[in-house]
Amino acid sequence: MDSTERLVSIENNDLTEMASELSLRPQTFAQYIGQEKIKQEITVYVKAAQDRQEALDHVLLYGPPGLGKTTLATVIANEMQVAVKTTTGPAIERPGDLVAILNELEPGTILFIDEIHRLPKAVEEILYSAMEDYFIDIIVGQGETAHPVHFPLPPFTLIGATTRAGILSAPLRGRFGIIGHMQYYTEAELTAIICRSAEVFDTKIDPRGALEIARRSRGTPRIANRLLKRVRDFAQVSDKTTIDLEIVEYALNLLRVDECGLDETDHKLLLTMIELYGGGPVGLTTLAANIGEETETVADMLEPYLMQSGFLKRTPRGRMVTDKTYQHLGLINPNQQE
Repeated sequence: MDSTERLVSIENNDLTEMASELSLRPQTFAQYIGQEKIKQEITVYVKAAQDRQEALDHVLLYGPPGLGKTTLATVIANEMQVAVKTTTGPAIERPGDLVAILNELEPGTILFIDEIHRLPKAVEEILYSAMEDYFIDIIVGQGETAHPVHFPLPPFTLIGATTRAGILSAPLRGRFGIIGHMQYYTEAELTAIICRSAEVFDTKIDPRGALEIARRSRGTPRIANRLLKRVRDFAQVSDKTTIDLEIVEYALNLLRVDECGLDETDHKLLLTMIELYGGGPVGLTTLAANIGEETETVADMLEPYLMQSGFLKRTPRGRMVTDKTYQHLGLINPNQQE
């Protein structure tokens, strides 16, 4: 095989992998597993908008990362049978960037902005009239030549996704007609997702193996699919034709993901609180500095699951571990009364 043939082979493999990644994302509500409450509501809104031949009202999706906000936005676009344009809050640095994006929209188009809480204030203010009245006014030129320009816009749907809905400004949040809170997934839902992903990967998986991956996936589909890929690697190298419970436990234990889904960083955070601060209370900034992570990482990626699972709690004085944490780590709580 010459160099050209090898290059074509590599490119074909890359395309195959990309196709698999895309096919992991469901395309319709029927394929989308979990988030039943949001699905039921949005299905009604989509059907009503289609019957009236109108653009869907603006949608805000919020919740921890990895729960399917981007996927749901794509599903909504498919169900509405309209195009979707995707961008992120940090990518829109100036009002001109937003004007360029809005100028390309067709009637009914969905504009999906991930991390919408990171939009600059000047950009956010332009969105107000765009969302409410479908027009924007901008100032063109400088000094004596400056003059306002009025841009009418076609009816469109803005879908915003955020992990930090609490820091969105009230004027922006109030302009979303549909608000969906993404919840952590149940073990049964994650098991179904893992089995579906295994089919996409053309990999056999034992029901008990799928359930064990689900148990350690922190209620998050993104983590479930990531762990499935790594376990698949271990199974392949071990010449196993089926991903069974034995290889799942071996692989995840080696990856230091325990039976509750806590990884090395989670253990480091909890042990730091216990060993340095007697279990708390301790402030977020102090805790992040101690474990070498950004405060946003701790607040958005680590804390939500630890709190939801009962390992961590917030108090007016700071974060504290719970009795469950001591039990899980096999430690004695010195503050527990006899």
